[in-house]
Amino acid sequence: MLTPESEKAWRDWLKTAKYQPEANSENRITRTPGGALDHDTIGLLARTADGRMAGACTTSGMAFKMRGRVGDSPQVGSGLYVEAAVGGATSTGLGEEVTRVAGSARVVASMRGGSSPQKACEEVVRHIAKLRGDAIRGVQVGFLALDTKGNVGAFCLLPGFTYAVTDARGKTTVLKARSLFQA
Repeated sequence: MLTPESEKAWRDWLKTAKYQPEANSENRITRTPGGALDHDTIGLLARTADGRMAGACTTSGMAFKMRGRVGDSPQVGSGLYVEAAVGGATSTGLGEEVTRVAGSARVVASMRGGSSPQKACEEVVRHIAKLRGDAIRGVQVGFLALDTKGNVGAFCLLPGFTYAVTDARGKTTVLKARSLFQA
């Protein structure tokens, strides 16, 4: 949102114009729930009792992004992908790395091939790490998946990706995803 404060921050940033996304910055900021700093990608996956699937993905975007940048959230198969008879997946982190491998569609394809949601999330994160090598040092990418039976999986490059699971009784548990690398 273009407020006088955000415009000043942008103009200050232009002095150096370093494009350096900061992994898990949301975990290092004191935030007020619903406040200006309380934001990140939100991916939702849901299933009905009979296994029907739905999903949604939104993002606050990346501050001071490069001109013309389109994140993964609006791209089908990148930030979100749901297949009726299989399940769904959503992602968070640096969208360019997710888009490069059509990450969420890849997670669902692995599930279609017989992988659990957990193994499918691990496969795509490991693939990104192998494909990109040192280019992803300090970058966060995480995936969350849900199959039609209600099994959940989550995995990320760096520690710090948290997600919530709500069961059929309405009980919500916040969990930390396992990560490929340590901080």
